[in-house]
Amino acid sequence: MTDAQPRILVVGEALIDVVPDAAGTPRDLPGGSPANVAIALGRLERDVRLVTLLGDDARGALVRTWLEASNVTVLAQPTGSGRTSSAEVTLDASGAASYVFDLDWELSAVPEEACDVLHVGSIATVLDPGADAVLAAVRARRGRALVSLDPNARPAITPDRAGPLARVEELVALADLVKVSDEDLDWLHPGHDPVATATRWAAAGPGLVVVTRGGEGAIAVRHDGTTLEVPGVPVRVADTVGAGDTFSGVLVDALIALGVHGADAAAALRALSDRDVLGVVTTAAVGAAINVSRPGADPPSRAELATALGTTPEADEE
Repeated sequence: MTDAQPRILVVGEALIDVVPDAAGTPRDLPGGSPANVAIALGRLERDVRLVTLLGDDARGALVRTWLEASNVTVLAQPTGSGRTSSAEVTLDASGAASYVFDLDWELSAVPEEACDVLHVGSIATVLDPGADAVLAAVRARRGRALVSLDPNARPAITPDRAGPLARVEELVALADLVKVSDEDLDWLHPGHDPVATATRWAAAGPGLVVVTRGGEGAIAVRHDGTTLEVPGVPVRVADTVGAGDTFSGVLVDALIALGVHGADAAAALRALSDRDVLGVVTTAAVGAAINVSRPGADPPSRAELATALGTTPEADEE
């Protein structure tokens, strides 16, 4: 990394995923959707800071060590309980993950950190009282940085759809880039065609909305309604933990490489060719495929991603 690197600020939860091993024995693995995005960007050699909450306990130390090992600068405030948040993970026969949370999200404010990219998402955007601080950070940086959003719906935490839906819709209108899974959209807008919802979202403000569909690939919807489809990447799935987060991180990285960051990010994103958009979404899909090929949230390094893409491992941007 160099001082010229775009500065990335990620805001959201970092926690412990309690994941069963092959024998069914639970084990503590660091995670949390925004933390996973930060890890993905750190492993791609980006200048990334994570604003989060951590307890003063062994699990908090484990999470911090994990983040710092992937070159993430940790800006952690203490949890009110003193405990680090956790999520008990259950895997089905296909490796798909479901979660039961013990979460503390009382973020008071986001530090005045300068950034060229702001990424927010998941529970942190909808769970009070910290969600208000996330929204304030997005409003403050809109027009000054690329604003990236991954709603990552968690009905186990917010079973009442109305409040989270209103907040997600508000954040979508403020964002430049939205990545959302078809499962998230099905929970937010049950019975609605996900691409139709993405098209409506793209018309509301973002320059790009990407709907991921697991092994079936992804659909990108541009600000003008243009729809582009990227096929799935064949892979043997270990589990899906961190797949969408890796997709988000790699997507942001690929856009940065095309000069999409800073105060001109919104215009730069809209100016990309359809070929460019297909390229960045394909790159994100390849990154997510690497992650699901191994247990837990384990995004690729720059070299691993380059090898999978058949390219040179560089992180330079325009």
